[in-house]
Order: sequence, then C-alpha cells, then structure tokens
Amino acid sequence: MATNLRSTTFNSGPSSTEADDEGVQGTCEDASICKRFAVSIGYWDDPYLQHLVRLSKERKAPEINRGYFARVHGISELIKAFLRKTECHCQILNLGAGMDTTFWILKDQDLLPDKYFEVDFPLIVTRKVHSIRSRPHLSKPILELHSEDTLQGDGHMLDSKRYALIGADLRDLATLEEKLKKCNMNTQLPTLLVTECVLVYMTPEQSANLIKWAANSFETAMFISYEQVNMDDRFGQIMIENLRRRQCDLAGVEPCKSLESQRERFLSNGWETASAVNMMELYSRLPRAEVSRIEALEFLDELELLEQLMCHYCLCWATRGGSELGLTEITC
Repeated sequence: MATNLRSTTFNSGPSSTEADDEGVQGTCEDASICKRFAVSIGYWDDPYLQHLVRLSKERKAPEINRGYFARVHGISELIKAFLRKTECHCQILNLGAGMDTTFWILKDQDLLPDKYFEVDFPLIVTRKVHSIRSRPHLSKPILELHSEDTLQGDGHMLDSKRYALIGADLRDLATLEEKLKKCNMNTQLPTLLVTECVLVYMTPEQSANLIKWAANSFETAMFISYEQVNMDDRFGQIMIENLRRRQCDLAGVEPCKSLESQRERFLSNGWETASAVNMMELYSRLPRAEVSRIEALEFLDELELLEQLMCHYCLCWATRGGSELGLTEITC
C-alpha cells in the first residue's frame, strides 16, 4: 500500500527511471482508493480520507479489505505505543506518506507528537497541499495548532508548528535532510520513522542508505516498515509479474525473502533491535471482538486466498537507543 521515489532526461520520451517512478506513484493512488473503499463499508473510521481520496465505484475483494484493516490496525498500534512511551515528546517522519491521514486522527485522539512530518514525491505532495489548503476539514486542525493565520510553503511544501508536508526524493538523502531541517526537524528528539511499501521500490543499496541515515541521525529512534515478504515462492513471483506488467518494478525485492531478511536489513544498518511478523500472524492476534465485527461486514468464501495474501506482507519494527523509555518493549 502506500508509496515513494524520482530524474531528469533530455530525451523526448521518459527515461526508465521516470517510468519506474510513475509506476510507483500509481501505487499511491491504488492504496488510497483501497483504503477509502474499506472505510466506506465500515472496516475502520477515518473521517478525513474522503477529503483526499475519491470513492471508487469498483468493489474491492473482501481479502483486500481485511488485509488493509490488519495493516492500518498494526501500524496504528505501533505508532500509539511509541507515542505513549515517549509521552508524545517526540517527532514522527512518515516517509512515502501518500494520502495518509494519521496526523489528523492522532490530533483527534490527543496523541500528537511535537511535530509530524510527511514526505513523498513532489507530484503527490502538490496534490495533497492543494487538498489541505482548499478543504477546511483538513486545514483547520493544522491552523488550530499554528501560531499564524496562514500556512507557510508553496506547491511542493507546507509547514506549520506541528505538521509539515515535504516533496522530496528519499534516494537523495542530503536534500531530504536539508528540507526536513528547514521545517525544524530536531535530531535530539526521540523519532519514529514510518514507511509503508516504500523500501521495496528502492534498490537494496538505496533503502540500506535510508535505513542507515535514519540510524545515524537520531540517538533514540524507532522505524516501522510495512513490506512484502516470502517473495521467493510462486505466489510472490506472480505478485512481482503483475506489478511489472503495470510498469512498476520491485527494485528492492531482495530483502523481502523472509522475516529474517527483513530484520537483518535493520540490524546490519545501525539498528540495535528488530522484530517482524507476517500479517496473517498479526491478524490472528487481533482482538476477537474486532475480528468478528469486520468479518460480519462481508462474506469471504476463499480463506486460503486471504492467508496466502497476508503471508506475503509483514510488519517490521526496529529500535535504536531508548531503553530508558522502554522502546524495546513495544510489540504488536
């Protein structure tokens, strides 16, 4: 589900890098529409997504909806655990945020960090900036926390006291860091970084550099990554082929072989602890009342397909420092 990455060419046609980036940006649209549909039929509550994403007329399959529910629930629980451990005296960097609405939901829950940053392709950010500026349901919660009557920024950036939205390429770490610091990123604060289906679209070297940059930039930090896993088997190969047909290449599929390879990518790049769980395992741990509620929303006749799908996605979280805060105790 959600998204990230970018190039310049002097040829009349798009370069392979540009074409790949366009395919990746398309996954942002796909994930956003899937989430919007799941919300519309009651899987979870999100009053803000409707102001950012259109409702598709096409009905999504029940296994897709349940997969998104597990994803949103798992990431949300880890984020809230980090916020509680730090008593919200921290910052969050959502890298490849797409049309994510976590900032607004956390504000409603009185769980906002000191500052919440979102980063994505400039083209995606431009769309989101326009939506925020033109829709009071999105702009008012930001302005309520801001010391001025207007939001700073241009088409590729928006900044305020508690929220920043930045157009940047995650593969260009020097520029990324410069833009974050311009929006008052504080490297001394406990920091949570979140990526959802982002690293897999970068080469293993590029994603390793991003993970290493994060480890080196913050003394106390946690990294949450939602990604594909078990991609070596037949089902995984079909997933890869389907995306390739849509001009979307999984350049970073190598670390997605297993839960162990997902953990190792963090441990070998500066992180002290790393845990990972496939989404079927996470689904089995959900509160039974919630599972009963969502399973009553629509009939699923192919449980095996749900299991196959969820066994090919995972949630991984890594920590560095923060033992006095209890970050290593966080689990889902």
